[in-house]
Amino acid sequence: MEIIASNLAGSPLREKFLKWQCLTRQMMMRDHGGRPGHAIMPKVFLQTDGEKSRVPLGSIITILNRLPEYSMNAELEHIVKSTHDPAQMRNRALQFLAATYYQKHHEFSDVITATFPPQSTAAIQLVAAGNCWLSFDAYAQTFDLRCKVWQLEHDDPLHQATTAHNQPFNPGLSKLTLILGFKPDWVASSAG
Repeated sequence: MEIIASNLAGSPLREKFLKWQCLTRQMMMRDHGGRPGHAIMPKVFLQTDGEKSRVPLGSIITILNRLPEYSMNAELEHIVKSTHDPAQMRNRALQFLAATYYQKHHEFSDVITATFPPQSTAAIQLVAAGNCWLSFDAYAQTFDLRCKVWQLEHDDPLHQATTAHNQPFNPGLSKLTLILGFKPDWVASSAG
């Protein structure tokens, strides 16, 4: 399954979320050495009993990926191939991502991705459910996103983008790592 962009590209909530994510990710790279913070680590909830209750699964670290026409995978892959020193690789990736990478929110897909270890129970539960809620809460801003969930195939552009983004920070990333896509339903989602 390949879903890159929303059919609600003009959704005000979508625009607000993408702008917020780009800003917080740029701050994370520039001011916090790339350390993930609450703005990119939503709480994940499975829906049970219709719409009445949610089962918490914990938090995940999410990736915001560029649309294929704005891809910078080659640049990130070059960073990985240019050195065998993990510290140097990480520093180069931080410089690259802190510069202008997150400056134009319209260059990003609204499909959020996340990596999971092979055989992850949480990933298996999420894929089996087919949907979930991601609750973001940071910097006096909240987003409660109802999302469709699926496992990305290796040839999916979002799988490739997620891998390219993660490798400079985790050069030993397993080829068996599961990458899930989370597609928000902007009509059913909310912000506060």
